[in-house]
Amino acid sequence: MRRPALRRTPGARAPLLLTVPALLAVAFLMLPLVGILARTSWGELGDHLTADATTEALRLSLLVSLWALGLSLLLGVPLAWLLARVPFPGKAFVRSLVLLPMVLPPTVGGVALLLAFGRRGLLGPWLEDTFGITLPFHTSGAVVAATFVAMPFLVISLEGALGGLRPRYEETAASLGASPVRVFLTVTLPMVAPGLIAGAALTWARALGEFGATITFAGNLPGTTQTLPLQVYLLLQDSPEAATSVSLLLLAIAMIVLIALRGRWTGTPGDHRDPAHRAAGQPEEPAGTAPDPLPEPSALPPDPRPSEPWPLHADVTGFTRLALDAGPGTTIAVVGPNGAGKTTLLRALLGLTPRAHAVLRLGDRDVTALPPHRRGVAWVPQDGALFPHLSALANTAYGLRAHGVPRAEARREAQDWLDRLGVGHLAHRRPDRLSGGQAQRVALARALAARPRLLLLDEPLAALDQTTRARVRHTLRGHLARFGGVCLIVTHDPVEAVSLADRVLVLEDGRVLQDEPPAEVTRHPRSPWVARMLGRNAWPGTTTADGLAPEGGGRLVAAEPLPAGAPALAVIGPEAVSVHRERPTGSPRNVWPGTVREITAVGSRLRLLITSAEAPDLVAEVTPESAAELGLADGSAVWTSVKATEATVVPL
Repeated sequence: MRRPALRRTPGARAPLLLTVPALLAVAFLMLPLVGILARTSWGELGDHLTADATTEALRLSLLVSLWALGLSLLLGVPLAWLLARVPFPGKAFVRSLVLLPMVLPPTVGGVALLLAFGRRGLLGPWLEDTFGITLPFHTSGAVVAATFVAMPFLVISLEGALGGLRPRYEETAASLGASPVRVFLTVTLPMVAPGLIAGAALTWARALGEFGATITFAGNLPGTTQTLPLQVYLLLQDSPEAATSVSLLLLAIAMIVLIALRGRWTGTPGDHRDPAHRAAGQPEEPAGTAPDPLPEPSALPPDPRPSEPWPLHADVTGFTRLALDAGPGTTIAVVGPNGAGKTTLLRALLGLTPRAHAVLRLGDRDVTALPPHRRGVAWVPQDGALFPHLSALANTAYGLRAHGVPRAEARREAQDWLDRLGVGHLAHRRPDRLSGGQAQRVALARALAARPRLLLLDEPLAALDQTTRARVRHTLRGHLARFGGVCLIVTHDPVEAVSLADRVLVLEDGRVLQDEPPAEVTRHPRSPWVARMLGRNAWPGTTTADGLAPEGGGRLVAAEPLPAGAPALAVIGPEAVSVHRERPTGSPRNVWPGTVREITAVGSRLRLLITSAEAPDLVAEVTPESAAELGLADGSAVWTSVKATEATVVPL
C-alpha cells in the first residue's frame, strides 16, 4: 500500500532571513570536504594508503591515540565526577583549565608543554634525573601532547552526563550499604555510559588527528613521533596526491566516529535520559492482564533472617527541629504541608543534607558520625529509584551484595523478597519493563532485603492507582508488623497514615505540631492542613467564652469551649454539616446562610463547597438523594447548620 505523502504545516516554514545564511553555512562546511573528494586520485588510492611511510604513521597514530585515550580515562573520569558532584573553592577556575586546551592554538599548547616538560622546563630536568624519562622527541611526548588536547572532550562530555543524572540513584545505593567507590562503579558509571562512550570516542578521534602540539613538543621523527597528520604535512610538499589520499582516510575515520555517535551515544533527550522519565505514563498494570497476585501476609513463611530489635533515638537540628524516640517495630507516619520539613527529616537521618543535622542512635549504637552507607538506614524515594541497568532481582540483591553477602545467597534471598511482594515472576525484567505498581514493590523489596535498622519511605505509594495502592499497602502492613527496626513513612494519604502507622508525626515549618496515635490525630487534629487532609473543615481562630472567633470572620459555638483568648482550631466533619433551603429552626446553635460553589462526588456521597459572608468556607457532605430532594446545584442559595456538640476546638 502506498503511504500518503506528509503535508507540510504552513506555519512551520523557516523564515528566508534564516534559511539563506544557514544554507551558506552548510555550503561553507561542505565545500572543503567536497574538495578532498574531488581531488582524490581514486586509482592510486590503494597505493598511497599502503605505502610503508603511511602504514608506519598510521600504526604510530593508533598507538598514540589509544594511549592518550587510556590516560584521559584514568585522569578525566575522576575529574569529571569531581566537577559534577563536589562543590569546592575554585571550581570555575578548574573548569576553565579543562576548557583551555580546546580554545588554545595547538602550537601554543606545544610550547607550553615544552616549558613544562622539556629538558629546560619546570619538570623536565627532574623527570630525566629521577626517572630517566625524556618526553620531547619521544613517542611518550606525542602521547602527552595528544592527551593534553583531547582529554577535555572526555571531561566535558562526562560532566554533562553526570550533571543530568539525578543524585537520588547514588543516594539510594548508599542507603543500601554501598561504599562511594562501589556506588561509582556499579551505579554512576553504568548510568552515564552513553556520555562516557561519547566522550571516549571524541577523545580518541581528536587524539588521532592531533598535529600542532605534537610537532611543537614531540617533533616529527619517522617511526617515533611522526603520526598520520604529520605525514600529511610532509606529503603536501613532495606528493600532494598522496597527501589528499591520506587526508581522505583521516576524514573517513572522523566521519565514522561522528555518525556512530549521532543519536545513539550523545544522550538525546528521551533516549538515554533519566529512566524514570521514560517510564512516565506507563500503565500501572499491562493492559489486558490481571493484577499481580499479592500473597497474604499471614500466609508468608518467616523472614529468612529475623530482624533484631533496633529502637530509635534522634535529635534533629537545623531547618527541621525535633526529638524522636521510638521502640522496635514502631511505624511513624510523617505528615504536613509542602515545605514542612518531611523530606529534610528523612535526609537528615540519612546524613545527606546540610539543611538539618541528626544525632542518631539505633539500638545501642551511635551512628551520627558514620557515612550514609554505614548507618544501616534504608531509603525508598517516592519514585523508587530502581537502577535501570539492573534487573529486578539484581536491584533487590544490591544491598545484600554491598554488605558482602555471596552472590548466590544474595540472589536467593532477593528472590524470596520479590516472591513475598508478589513480583517474583518479574525477577529478570528491567525497570523499564515494569509497571508503576510492580516497580514500587521491587523498590520496597530491595529496601527490606538490605536488612536495615531504620527504614525510610518517602511517599512510597503515591505513584500507584487506588487499587494497586490498597493491595500494596495491605502487604506492606504485614511486613512492617515483623520489622524489628523503626519505619518512617512520609505520606499525604490519610488512609496510609491511619492504616500503616502506630504514630502520626505532624510537621509544619520544621516543627512538631502533633505526635500521637492515628485515632487521636483523627479526632483532634492540631493543624489545619492535617484536618483538611482528613477531609474535615478546619477553621483557625481565637477562642471565645462559648467557642471560636474564626480568622475569616463569624462566630462558632462549641459544646466544650476552651479558655478565651488563645489561638485554636475548630474542626467540623463534613458529615456534621446540615444543608437546608430555608433557615432551620430548632436546636442547632450554628446557622449560616451561604451559596453552593462546587459539587464533587466522593464515593457514594456528594461533597458541597459552600461560601458565606458570615462564616469561612464550609464543606458539607450529603447523599445524592438529599441533593436531588433539595434541588441543589452550583449557585444554589442554602442555609447550613452545625450542632455545638459536633464542633471540636483544639488549642494550637
